[in-house]
Amino acid sequence: MNLGTEQTERGISAIVGRMADSFSRLVSQHITLARLELAEDAKAMARDVASIVVFVPFLMVGWVFLCGAIAVALAQAIGYGWALAAVGGVHMVGGGIGIWTALSRLKNRQVMNDTGEELSRSMAVLTSASPAAVPSSQPRNVLKEPPNAQ
Repeated sequence: MNLGTEQTERGISAIVGRMADSFSRLVSQHITLARLELAEDAKAMARDVASIVVFVPFLMVGWVFLCGAIAVALAQAIGYGWALAAVGGVHMVGGGIGIWTALSRLKNRQVMNDTGEELSRSMAVLTSASPAAVPSSQPRNVLKEPPNAQ
């Protein structure tokens, strides 16, 4: 009869060993996924920032020439002061909208979205495991000692 207990203990220890191995593999795969996704997100954000930086000088040169031309055209009707104020105001609003759009695109980017979803799925599977499927650390036929009566 002792042989059956040894086989049960070996079976339980084997199951616990496989669970620990599987869990460590799961954790390492989550870390690998997080690294890959973080690198991909960083590259995408760097491309967005680089495109903004590259086009700012073109925008500035065009802005100066356009402002000058519009101010000269408007100056004949409303005077130089009002013409410069109108052109400057329109360009300030347009530039603000453009920068706000680029910043909101950067802010709304979901960073490591896939890793979060996979981690949530793994946690749901681990927390929904039934207690009958998880081996107990105590043998089932052990009598518990009565509490100490003092």
